[in-house]
Amino acid sequence: MNGPLTDTARAKINLTLRVIGRRADGYHDLESLVVFADIADRLSLEPSAEVALTVTGPFADASGPAGDNLVLKAVAALGRSVAGLRAGHFDLTKNIPVAAGIGGGSSDAAAALRLLARLNGLARDDARLMTAALQVGADVPVCLEQRACVMAGVGERLSPPLELPALPAVLVNPGVAVPTRDVFKAYAAELANKPGHEVGLGPVPRDAAGLIAWLKDHGNDLTGAAIACAPAIGEVLSALAALPGARLTRMSGSGSTCFALFGSADAAVAAAQRLKTARPGWWVQATTFG
Repeated sequence: MNGPLTDTARAKINLTLRVIGRRADGYHDLESLVVFADIADRLSLEPSAEVALTVTGPFADASGPAGDNLVLKAVAALGRSVAGLRAGHFDLTKNIPVAAGIGGGSSDAAAALRLLARLNGLARDDARLMTAALQVGADVPVCLEQRACVMAGVGERLSPPLELPALPAVLVNPGVAVPTRDVFKAYAAELANKPGHEVGLGPVPRDAAGLIAWLKDHGNDLTGAAIACAPAIGEVLSALAALPGARLTRMSGSGSTCFALFGSADAAVAAAQRLKTARPGWWVQATTFG
């Protein structure tokens, strides 16, 4: 092998998110239609005897100590089931906001598992990869394939990949990190006072107009709780809804990143520029979901 191996860790977007109920172990069963944006972190792996991680990029400082990074946790998890696992020095370019509800860390961990699979000659469908992914975090399994699908349970149940239309969008993060555990804690009281959902989103439309109409009936259950933790999320949603051409606005995951869908890439780019000018302190990116 000449030179480092490289991979792309795309941002994970929850187009929908339903909390089905709380399990006996304290975790929540979820159901979510997931897609991936073309905004991504970059991860490379230079094989060596020493396992290490260097983080650079716009959100490197917010990523915390390297020892706590999910990339290294992915190495440790796979090493528990693959004897003599080869690894090395990882270089991560962090372009995705941290603790933002768009799976940046989980996608990085999944990229690490893909790189390790290549280095060690493991097939992409090797069951040990999925086992390691589940050990690292609930969102890591869906990030392994980076394909649109419905994820359920605590992230361990994935539908076959869905062929969905490309969705031009604007992603916005107000610069507020919202820990997932805090959002679920705030949601606990809401969950206790409302009936659970029936499991099963039903057929997902494959055309853009039908999909957006369908999405309007399938929201994100965690939005109110996230706004209670970080009121800036409500400001972001209002600002996105006011943009010309916005067809649907929503929060992704447990926040704080939100998105708006548009009818064309040009409309999304124009809307992003308008919002960047109005809110220079926010992270605003035109993108495409798919």
